[in-house]
Amino acid sequence: MAEAAVKSAADTEQELTDGFNLIIDALKLNGIKTLYAVPGIPITDFLRMSQAEGLRVLSFRHEQNAGYAASIAGFLTKQPGVCVTVSAPGFLNGLTALAHATTNCFPMILISGSSEREIVDLQQGDYEEMDQLAIAKPLCKAAYRVLHAEDIGIGLARAIRAAVSGRPGGVYLDLPAKLFGQVIDAEKGRKSLVKVIDPAPAQIPSPDAVKRALDVLKGAKRPLIILGKGAAYAQADDAVKALVEKSGIPFLPMSMAKGLLPDTHPQCAGAARSTVLKDSDVVMLIGARLNWLLSHGKGKNWGDAPKKFIQVDIEPKEMDSNVEIVAPVVGDIGSCVSALLDGMGSKWPAPPADWISAVSKKREDNVAKMAPRLMNNNVPMDYHGALGVLKNIVKERPDAMLVNEGANTLDLARGIIDVYKPRKRIDVGTWGIMGIGMGYAIAAAVETGNPVLCVEGDSAFGFSGMEIETICRYQLPVCIVIFNNDGIYRGTDVNKASDDPATTVFVKGARYDKMIEAFGGVGINATSPDELKRAVNAAMDSGKPTLINAVLDPGAGSESGRIGNLNPQSQLKKK
Repeated sequence: MAEAAVKSAADTEQELTDGFNLIIDALKLNGIKTLYAVPGIPITDFLRMSQAEGLRVLSFRHEQNAGYAASIAGFLTKQPGVCVTVSAPGFLNGLTALAHATTNCFPMILISGSSEREIVDLQQGDYEEMDQLAIAKPLCKAAYRVLHAEDIGIGLARAIRAAVSGRPGGVYLDLPAKLFGQVIDAEKGRKSLVKVIDPAPAQIPSPDAVKRALDVLKGAKRPLIILGKGAAYAQADDAVKALVEKSGIPFLPMSMAKGLLPDTHPQCAGAARSTVLKDSDVVMLIGARLNWLLSHGKGKNWGDAPKKFIQVDIEPKEMDSNVEIVAPVVGDIGSCVSALLDGMGSKWPAPPADWISAVSKKREDNVAKMAPRLMNNNVPMDYHGALGVLKNIVKERPDAMLVNEGANTLDLARGIIDVYKPRKRIDVGTWGIMGIGMGYAIAAAVETGNPVLCVEGDSAFGFSGMEIETICRYQLPVCIVIFNNDGIYRGTDVNKASDDPATTVFVKGARYDKMIEAFGGVGINATSPDELKRAVNAAMDSGKPTLINAVLDPGAGSESGRIGNLNPQSQLKKK
């Protein structure tokens, strides 16, 4: 009798499931394999169970960095990267990354545990009480809350579809603590799960729009193609390459579109950026926006030559955002580029030879002018000598992932280090945000399996530096190079009012390489270009977590890098 009772109880238990398991089952059903997270109330057991059920759980030291990892995972894979956080403070930490994902059009889902609805809604002071859904809504593409276990499947399906359909972006999914422990019939739970079908359906451009764009392009005397990170995200690499080469038009890649065609391609106008922006008469934007990164399509950077803009984008509202778009082509990048290729036919006319010759000459002159600066062997190093080393290393290792952030470190590396394959360079993106470095590096290693070279300014590294412990814990093949010039922009400012250091100055001679040694990684102090070259090559060959402190002249660098014009300064003199 006792054995029968035990068996009956076991059978009953097998027929039940709960919120914990349904969330995990829903994630796995939709092909989500990795969670970027920070454990804590109320999601600690959920993460333990997720790991036990075969999901890879990367546990970070700060939610913002886990969120940045999830955001760039979305960019690299076209599937929503998932970040899981605790309630209130953890949610807020992840929210910056969610807004970053939305601004950059990266598909990401932020899943946060939250306090009990009935207490939050009456503001009775629950543990980490916060109406997280209301706070998230203005900062992401969509936000949902699941209150009942049988709605978990639909809730996750809606989040996935919202994240990747149309213009991708960030989605918030609120899971109150009580949801995890809710028990329902296992069969009912299984039937409630939803496998999302065709979450990002193709959006075909209209034939009239394609013809209009080609007519404008065919009439150009000085055409230019600008490739944005939307073109890189689309993974329509062969079609984009075919369009550029068939047209014969010079192309300018935005930073995260570098490598769609190699930066060394004869049509690449990266080294002639100023010339092509000023002198072009027809500009075709493919997955690029006329925001501050392109001076909004107007002003002195664009010169006085009359311009006609063609824009290829999945979002209709992007058209005419700053200047008139005479030929909008609305649809997904792959479909649009394929339609443009088909419409070009077999006898597309080459651009005028004088335009191609002018762009080529300017590019070659600028490359030749820069070459000696990249070969200098100064000690202490300057940016150009150090980046010259890294430029050659990336050329020898085109499959490596390049992560880049900082002020001068970002601005100069973007122009100096050539990229040869798509989606190999990832950086601060549309916001120009600081702190993405370690999160991006972790996700790049996890999602691609390739070695990662992470080039950081010393200020930028400070935002996420503790994640070097995470890199060491998971033994990821990440080589971090910190350009250390003792401060923000430079390490030479002086405080004339007190003994406190100037606001932009850090500890002189800081040894960041010692930090990673505390976690079992390899630390190297490099004081010359030759030492830097040997150290980076050794790190990339070994695959061991490595941090290289690249000692730069404290006077190297300029205020705010290349966007100093955005930094307001007082014109008044104190009497």
